Amino acid sequence: MSDCGCHPESTQDPAQRRTLWIALLLNAAMAVIGFVAGWFAQSTGVLADALDMLSDAAAYAIGLVAIGRSATFKMRAAQLSGGVLLVLGLVVVFETVRRGVYGSEPTSGVMFAAALLSLAVNLTVLRLLRPFQQGEVHLRATWIFTRADVVANLGVIASAVLVWMTGSRFPDLIVGAAIGAYVVREAVEILREARAQPVRG
Repeated sequence: MSDCGCHPESTQDPAQRRTLWIALLLNAAMAVIGFVAGWFAQSTGVLADALDMLSDAAAYAIGLVAIGRSATFKMRAAQLSGGVLLVLGLVVVFETVRRGVYGSEPTSGVMFAAALLSLAVNLTVLRLLRPFQQGEVHLRATWIFTRADVVANLGVIASAVLVWMTGSRFPDLIVGAAIGAYVVREAVEILREARAQPVRG
């Protein structure tokens, strides 16, 4: 790639587009499923996971727009992705605190099923994105998003088991808060990496 980042689209662009479209559609579908399941199950963890999936869908959409654009555009796309993720992470933390104060009764079975389906989707997307994990900044951002999702899914599965075993809502609240904090950390990583990119042309 030339320093200015203004080169014609590479032969990898069609593969990138196909991968990002698949990731976008899968994450958007899981975000809808997760919101419905999380609301029905009164689960902070599942709702947090759904927000994370929605942010991923936005990141993949931004990644699609960034393909073939300049290095500056890609850097700004990564910054936008990180900013969106940061806001959503803070929303998750706020919602966890709110539910901790006002109460909730999470349903472990729905939590487990939703998280297991989400995990299957994210492992599929992570496999598709593997060739791009060391690529340009906007593509590395999508890899980081999906990696965070897998960790979040495992946390929700663990909390569902603990809710079922103990009958307590606190495992769900703890995992919801942990996902929110993890999302915030990943957002900061994306923003830091985007700022470190040299801007030319």
